[in-house]
Amino acid sequence: MAEELLLDNHGKPSTHLTKPLLAVALLASFGSSMLYGYNLAVVNSPAEYIKDFYNETLVESYDWYPDEELLTVLYSLTVSIFAIGGMTGALLVGRLVTKYGRKGTLVRSTVLVFIGGALMGFSRGCRMPAMVILGRFITGVHSGICLSVVPMYLGEIAPKNLRGFLGLVPSIHICLGVFIAQVLGLHELLGKEEHWPLLLSLVVFPTTIQLMLLPWFPESPRYLLIEKGNVHATIAALKWYRPKGNIQAEVDEMQEEQRSLSSIQTISVRGLLMDHCVRWQVITIVVVNIGMQLSGIDAIWFYTNDIFKNAGIPEPYIQYTTVGTGAIEVISGMLGCFTIERLGRRPLMIGGFLFMGLCCAGITVSVLFQAELSFMRYISVGCVVGIIAGFCIGPAGVPFLITAELFKQSHRPAAYTVAGCLNWMSNFTIGFVFPFLEISMGPYCYLIFCMICLGVAVYTVFIIPETRNKTFMEISQMFANKNKIPKEELIPNGHLKMALMNGYGSLGLGDK
Repeated sequence: MAEELLLDNHGKPSTHLTKPLLAVALLASFGSSMLYGYNLAVVNSPAEYIKDFYNETLVESYDWYPDEELLTVLYSLTVSIFAIGGMTGALLVGRLVTKYGRKGTLVRSTVLVFIGGALMGFSRGCRMPAMVILGRFITGVHSGICLSVVPMYLGEIAPKNLRGFLGLVPSIHICLGVFIAQVLGLHELLGKEEHWPLLLSLVVFPTTIQLMLLPWFPESPRYLLIEKGNVHATIAALKWYRPKGNIQAEVDEMQEEQRSLSSIQTISVRGLLMDHCVRWQVITIVVVNIGMQLSGIDAIWFYTNDIFKNAGIPEPYIQYTTVGTGAIEVISGMLGCFTIERLGRRPLMIGGFLFMGLCCAGITVSVLFQAELSFMRYISVGCVVGIIAGFCIGPAGVPFLITAELFKQSHRPAAYTVAGCLNWMSNFTIGFVFPFLEISMGPYCYLIFCMICLGVAVYTVFIIPETRNKTFMEISQMFANKNKIPKEELIPNGHLKMALMNGYGSLGLGDK
């Protein structure tokens, strides 16, 4: 039966963006990646209301009058506990995607959003600050899982010429989530004191839509063939995503990778870190994921209003300036999505980090001289916008995309676990430390972000190859020299033909 399904496909390989591909990319990102962006920014607008709530409940329950420093610590914990949850979720990714698949993991993880949303939504009525913090943690676990699984899923279902485009669809939704949180946080909408629990709990609505529709989409064909050995389901999934065109070339490429991994099981995190054959790939995901979070973008997302306030923007205009930056994020994300397959991954990474580094330095200079030169406040705002635009065009989605591209199927779950943990650890560090860093260093703290951005740009120039329009096997071979592995060890001696498989997933590995 598998052969019949394959023979039904005639003509050239399908390289076009089909409606099913676009639909699954939008749906998976809408109920997952968008929530990550939303949760990053949603605590910015009601910051003072949340602090007041903590202050009131401590007085009511314990007759304890906390000082401003303690309230800052509690609010910083509320912001950064989201990252601790994300790191916890990232640690689970490897096991979950191996057991339940990519789509299956996304569907099952939605329960976390309903739990976290309910805790935050009812926290004010129950007079329990712990419900806010716990709710943020649980939604962080969901984001930690999905931030790795969505790019992995889209990277595996996309033709090689569309991996960049589909890989940046989640980053657009992250920017869209930030923008929606900023708009809803306006005082004219949900930015009032009585509405902040509702603002935090709105995450349940996109997840409900995803839960209703995503189960009807197929699982990743690469997962079905390479990890489950189900040839019939693999071809059916490929035909669903590519209704027209010949899928033989993709099946051959997956067979080639499956054959190279025929005696290798899914690698653990420890195995990944000890494997000298992927040493430079591991170093690369460490550098780009830490660099992405320590570039200063999270400080801007978490504390946008405070940054503009310190830059001298009048109080009544801060919330509208913040919304304006959110709109620029969405536009920049879309620009990156539509240019990545033309320009490639490396130029977007290099240009994005260089531009962000210059803008970080510009914030320091503008704040230092704004007392003497009043127009410097606008330079400061421009630099914040520049950091956001530079990030959304390049570094926002590329690290997640190249994590999928740099590793073969056996190493990919562990690679996403490592990348996710580093990403979230850095996220937590910025979320918790930045307010105190800004107090102690003032505008000079942005010079730290500047040096990190420039360092990642230099690393990208000398180490990271261009992966555009390359198969996963070809990308592995590109690192052979850096890892000092003879290329012949990475190239299989031949291809398994479809005739060597039966219709239900058995592989004739003895035939070559």
